[in-house]
Amino acid sequence: MPSYTLASPVSAEIDIRKSRFIALAIPVADRDAAMHKLERPRAEHPTATHVCWALFAGGQSGMSDDGEPSGTAGQPILEVLRHHEVDGVLAAVVRYYGGIKLGAGGLVRAYTDAIATAMQQAERGLVGIEMDYADEARGRRWIELHDAELMETTYGMTVRFVMRMPMAMRETAAVELPA
Repeated sequence: MPSYTLASPVSAEIDIRKSRFIALAIPVADRDAAMHKLERPRAEHPTATHVCWALFAGGQSGMSDDGEPSGTAGQPILEVLRHHEVDGVLAAVVRYYGGIKLGAGGLVRAYTDAIATAMQQAERGLVGIEMDYADEARGRRWIELHDAELMETTYGMTVRFVMRMPMAMRETAAVELPA
């Protein structure tokens, strides 16, 4: 199953019961790059109450509730990333507390809505797919035949291609490329 990353960072802002939620979705190569990128919203919003985040990048995932009740911020953000089938994405939501408690359910909805709003604006720029080493030559031929642009190849337990292709070709890639 292919996964997507973002063509560029996106952001969105929502207000819920006087609390301000600023959502950011940022393409990243790996966890180290994500942790480095996470410094920026913290520096730009030093008076924010929380900077919660989730990450899928290069087979690694992570999340943080940053002081919110356990499971009310990081996990909902991670679920939105999972739903959008992305990899190489750091999602962070900056919260300014507005003085009205939202409760656990309200927090889950707020963090989910904030990052989902940002992801709806995101342009998926690249597709990544992993395959066995035995399928690498077949995958490379498919890329050449379909005028996709191979951006990166990573070798680990499997071979991972990251490629740029027209949006119309992505479903074809999901069906035809070995997984």
